[in-house]
Amino acid sequence: MQGGGLRIYAMLYLLFLYAPIILLPLFAFNSGTIIAFPLKGFTTDWFAQMWENATLRRALMNSLTIAVSSAIFATCLGVFAARASTRFTFPGKGPIMGFIMLPMVLPEIIVSMSLLVVLLGAGVELSILTVILGHTLICMPYAIAILSTAFASLDPSVEEAAYDLGETKWGAFRLITLPLVMPGIISALLISFTISLDEFIIAFFLAGNEPTLPTYIFSQLRFPALVPMIMALGTVLVALSIVLLALGEYFRRRSLARTGSSDTGGFL
Repeated sequence: MQGGGLRIYAMLYLLFLYAPIILLPLFAFNSGTIIAFPLKGFTTDWFAQMWENATLRRALMNSLTIAVSSAIFATCLGVFAARASTRFTFPGKGPIMGFIMLPMVLPEIIVSMSLLVVLLGAGVELSILTVILGHTLICMPYAIAILSTAFASLDPSVEEAAYDLGETKWGAFRLITLPLVMPGIISALLISFTISLDEFIIAFFLAGNEPTLPTYIFSQLRFPALVPMIMALGTVLVALSIVLLALGEYFRRRSLARTGSSDTGGFL
């Protein structure tokens, strides 16, 4: 009885969690303009309208620029922080790392308002660059969490052997360490890209007059006639997110396999 109850609970939980996502493609390919059952017919017109929308294309390019830039910056900074936290001991190491990881647990609305006040107080004009700054801040803890596992699982004797053979610290890092943690770096890039692409609150506060994909979707939900097109866009975004998360998980597991560490959990 207890096992049956747990199975029913799990099924209801999964239904509640994924039913809205399953409904996206159903209504995206529905020819009716009203989001309701019964469905009227199959069409791909909403995807065509989505591609022909100039404002949507601009928002997409802005979001891709922000996501790629934020992922690169967050991963590069994450490499330095993860390397320092796993290989060196220095005063205040715990509080410093805790401070760096703080955006992971802080409400995004607090981070957004704080950044907005600081940037406006410093006379910085809101633009795509300010969104990149905010997204780098919130993506970096996730990149550090992935990269810390990759660096911590490396055997220090491998680098020590390179030093004994006359290699410099930079040479050992570039030729030995970096290739071994490369799957973790790719995983951090993909996860950071996904987080930035889907993020709304910081983009809403810091984008100024430049639309991003999430803010554009939010602004269009006021118009019922455009909702099917938004459903089509949501379908594309969900598919892209699943692919990126699957790739990130693949490279994370590949990193664990290359370094010989155990798998203690993942994204999927």
